[in-house]
Amino acid sequence: MAKVKTAYVCNDCGADFMRWQGQCSECNAWNTITEVRLGSSRPAMASERRGFAGITRAEVQTLADVELADVPRFSSGYAEFDRVLGGGIVPGSAILIGGSPGAGKSTLLLQVMCQLATQMNALYVTGEESLQQVALRARRLGLPVDRLRMLAETSVESICELADKEKPKVMVIDSIQVMHLADIQSAPGSVSQVRESAAFLTRYAKQHHVAIFMVGHVTKDGSLAGPKVLEHCIDCSIMLEGSVDSRFRTLRGHKNRFGPANELGVFAMTGQGLREVSNPSAIFLQRPEQHGSGSVVMVIWEGTRPLLVELQALVDSTQLANPRRVAVGMEATRLAMLLAVLHRHGGLHMSDQDVFVNVVGGVRVTETGADLALLLAIVSSFREQVLPRDLIVFGEVGLSGEIRPVQNGLARLNEAVKHGFSRAIVPYGNKPKETIAGMQVTAVKTLQQALEAL
Repeated sequence: MAKVKTAYVCNDCGADFMRWQGQCSECNAWNTITEVRLGSSRPAMASERRGFAGITRAEVQTLADVELADVPRFSSGYAEFDRVLGGGIVPGSAILIGGSPGAGKSTLLLQVMCQLATQMNALYVTGEESLQQVALRARRLGLPVDRLRMLAETSVESICELADKEKPKVMVIDSIQVMHLADIQSAPGSVSQVRESAAFLTRYAKQHHVAIFMVGHVTKDGSLAGPKVLEHCIDCSIMLEGSVDSRFRTLRGHKNRFGPANELGVFAMTGQGLREVSNPSAIFLQRPEQHGSGSVVMVIWEGTRPLLVELQALVDSTQLANPRRVAVGMEATRLAMLLAVLHRHGGLHMSDQDVFVNVVGGVRVTETGADLALLLAIVSSFREQVLPRDLIVFGEVGLSGEIRPVQNGLARLNEAVKHGFSRAIVPYGNKPKETIAGMQVTAVKTLQQALEAL
């Protein structure tokens, strides 16, 4: 009988050890090391080396000999979902979709699978819910349920065996945290089980050209649960974000081997499930007719398109020794840095003021093109000066007070014109070479010039 190799893996950090020990020397956690069987130590037979689908041994080639072909894609039936994936679903790709509980991950994938089942073989594997629960949700949403194949299973080996018989083109694993392999001795959800299960399913997707969606849980800080290697082995990682009290959900791509990363798709949660929003700028610009000071509209760039978002700031005198700096939808550390730039190069002292910043609509802004809009909103609230309703602002602010240009400046201005904006404060490097009809552009080089433009 062949000898079986074993290893000992920490369930918290994923560190490997030669023998069992009570405490992990990497993360200092107690009683988290479990035994993992790695497989037989004998050399693999030729038939075993051929893999799942009879794939032969790889050969070395030069880069010039590699045949180039267009990546085949098929649509999910939802334009916003296809946008985040880079234009559609690639056969043989492994896609990880995460999100907080109640964000709508299972609902979105159920809608997509019911749509795809009318065109191709589709298999939905649920490990957290019963088939009756999934059927009740599908009936409540009014989805076509005649063609979608369902399976309630948590064993990865059993799922792949049944998939060989069903031969689906697309498959959903809901969720990867409840899947397990028989050779791994740790409990489902542990680091070793999640890592090996994801690697097994990814290898199956590549060898059988099956697109696999894996649902992932998140931790309390909003990051994907499980080892970091989980995000490395898959092809595409997307997150469904949105608070429970908001009806809008944003689907953001964090990694994509087949398209641009950081692409954004917007959905609205309704009684009939998630509905895509084709014009996100319109829903984020629902401003009252009489808006107060501290409100400005900025144009950010998300993936491959511009997005108009309202930014609000509130500056109030503080009664505390240390004034508060609160940013919702932006980085608090960048807010503190920009306040220092405003003090040094703008002459405005905020050390005795509380500063609160909020991005309306629950959008998470990560680009530096929102710096100038943030400072002008703060100055507007501090001076109680209402900014023009038809004004848009974008630009990056440097530590020396200079206004740096951002990418796709002309496309941002054209998007603003479509939504009725007629005035803009932009970096001098983004000043359009030709006059834009209906748009008065003020190009500034420094923060002081931007403040004078107000």
